[in-house]
Parts: sequence; C-alpha cells; structure tokens
Amino acid sequence: MSDRTGPLNHLTIIDCTMALSGPFGTALLADLGANVIKVEPPAGDWSRTVPPIPPDYANPGSDEPAGVDFGGYFASINRNKRSIVLDLKNPVDKEILLSMCEQADAVVENMRAGVMDKLGTGYDDIRKRNGAIVYGCVRGFGDPRTGESPYVSWPAYDVVAQSMSGHASITGPKDGAGGYPGGVSAGDIYPGTLMALGVVAAILNARETGEGQFFDVAMYDAMLLFSETVIANYSYGEKELEPRGQHHPNLMPFGIFPASDGAVAIAALSSKHWNILCAAMTRPDLIDDERSKNVYKRKTNQVFVEAQISAWTSSVSKAEIVAALGGLVPCGPVNTASDIYKDPHVAIREMITRFQLPGDNPEVSIVGSPIKYTKTKTGFYQRPPLLGEHTDEILDEFNLSRKK
Repeated sequence: MSDRTGPLNHLTIIDCTMALSGPFGTALLADLGANVIKVEPPAGDWSRTVPPIPPDYANPGSDEPAGVDFGGYFASINRNKRSIVLDLKNPVDKEILLSMCEQADAVVENMRAGVMDKLGTGYDDIRKRNGAIVYGCVRGFGDPRTGESPYVSWPAYDVVAQSMSGHASITGPKDGAGGYPGGVSAGDIYPGTLMALGVVAAILNARETGEGQFFDVAMYDAMLLFSETVIANYSYGEKELEPRGQHHPNLMPFGIFPASDGAVAIAALSSKHWNILCAAMTRPDLIDDERSKNVYKRKTNQVFVEAQISAWTSSVSKAEIVAALGGLVPCGPVNTASDIYKDPHVAIREMITRFQLPGDNPEVSIVGSPIKYTKTKTGFYQRPPLLGEHTDEILDEFNLSRKK
C-alpha cells in the first residue's frame, strides 16, 4: 500500500502517547487509515531504543541503534504514523499543539493523571479551542473525571494491571505459586485496543451531536474485562480459579497436549468432535466409557482423560496430529516464530509486513493488520517515523509555523 485507504482515512488523530498501550491503540487507528500524528518530546518516545535491535547495526556496548533511531518494539506499534517534535513546556510549541487540536477529530495520551493539565494541554484547555474534539487517554487506574480511584496517582505497567486484575493468578502451571504474567503484554495491549474503540465510538457521537467528550481506559479496568472469567466464576459459588496450566478450568479436552516434537491444542467438546478424536486415537472404547462419555464426565475425570489423549499425542508429531484432526476437530500446533513465518495462512492473509529500514540498513518485519475490508484496504503503507521526521510537513499541513 502507498497511501491511507482504510475506512478512517477522513479522521485526524493527535497522538501524544508513548511506550506501549497508547501507541498500540493509535497504530490500530492508523492501520484503519486515520491520519495519526505522533507528537514527541525533543528526546523522543523513550521506547525508540528498546530492543529488539538488529545485531548488524547495534552499537557495541550501547543499547542505542546505529543508523536508525528505532528498534522493533517501537516499529511494530508506530507504523503508519508521522512524527513531529514539540516541547510542550515551550509556549510556542504548546500553542502549536493546541492549534493542531483545533483541526483534529481526537487527541490521545497515556500520561499519569494531571500531567497534561499542568502543561496547559489537558482536556479543559483543548475543548476551549475545539468543542467537538474527543480526548481519550489510557491510565493505570483511570482519571478522576470518570471516577477517582484511591490508586489514581500510582504509576502502572503491564505486569501491575495483569496482577491486580487476577489475570496473573490464573496464568502459569497448575502448581505455580504467586502467579505468572502472560507471554505478551496484555496489560498494555488490551487497554490500548479498547482506547481505539473508544475513540471511534466517541467521534461518531460527536459527529451526531456536535459535542466532543473526555474518556479514559484504566489498565486495571481493561484487564478486569479481559479476565472476566475470574469474576464470573467467583460470582457462582465464590469459586476462586487456580492457575490454568495447559487446560481449561471447566472443559475437557480444551487445552494443550504434548507431541513428539512440541505440542498441540485440541478442543473436542461436542460428542461429534470427541468421537472423531477417539477414532483418530484408535480408542473407540472412550466414547461410551463412564469416565469420558460426555464433557462433564471428562472434566470430572480430567486426570484419566488427559492421560489417554497425551499417550497418543506424545507418540506422534505435531504434523501427524494436525493431519488426523485438521478440519474435523478444533486443533492447531503450538507454533514458534519460525513456524509462523512458514505458515501459508500468514502469507495469504498478509499478516507479516516487511519493510526496509532507512539508509543502508536491513529489511525487517512486523505483524500486519488483522482487520480486513473488501473495499477500503487496511494495512501497512508507511514505515515507522524517525524522530521529528515530518515536523515541517505537518506544520505546513496545519498552516502553522514556529515563528512568533
């Protein structure tokens, strides 16, 4: 793609976010075609130099890359954006931001509560200039405007949100003590996703009513929604879920089983799927066995059922299991990154995007957009920006200047 063609190509978003949660959300909006302008301080988004950094252009003994000012962490969540450098402590640059917001549909940030207000660029300041603007933010524990948490001033990262929401308490091995964080930063990524949804919904409302509004997504709140099973199970008989391990707390089989060369996921809940699985294992006796004849019996006798399935899966390869069950029973291999790169689904669906780093640097890849339209194509059209790369271009676009 060479231009913004997604369904949001008529929207302009001023992106004052840094790190992961906010930039992930605005990257989704950019993938969908929005004109996302990343506002960075003179030092830039601190995540620019976070690894992974291609080894052939990393400076020996330094965490900073040579030849380009961003690593893979920044690249994967700042694609399709343009960068302008503004020092919001400088009155001239602060006025530039406020003037840009006059012409924008939304502004988003993920700083601690009160930071933007102290700079004179918070919601109350911006809405005086544009009453129809949507102001969205991601905070660890929300903003006082929507409900003042006793933790409102606390800093928060992904692992904090995962832990406080109960997500970490049900993640990890069955005998795990103390909780495990997820393998991906769900405590950042999910709040960022909800923020993107909130922006679009609020803009639709503003276009109907002519009035913008403030909204926030608390990382803690988002992860409570993400971990809804913790709340639902506790509400029915005060059941405290234990670490999930490799299997579902209420269903069997619905989990991950060992293969001779890795592992596979198998979910055979219905009688139809269970019967097919039993046939593939050459264990028709399990179909009518009192310990395994329905999903409730199988969960009650999980140790027995798990052992029968594992005895078969561990004796064959992932490919053999998928060949026997694929298309018949919900199943799939536990893929590593190299497996994913070889998967024809990933290629056909354009879920890995490759691009050339600026200058004499290697080609790298990031994940593509999973939202596919038949008419308004979404996806990668512009590499992640260098720090301040588009400052002059953006000033011209908004008919602004740094001259007093």
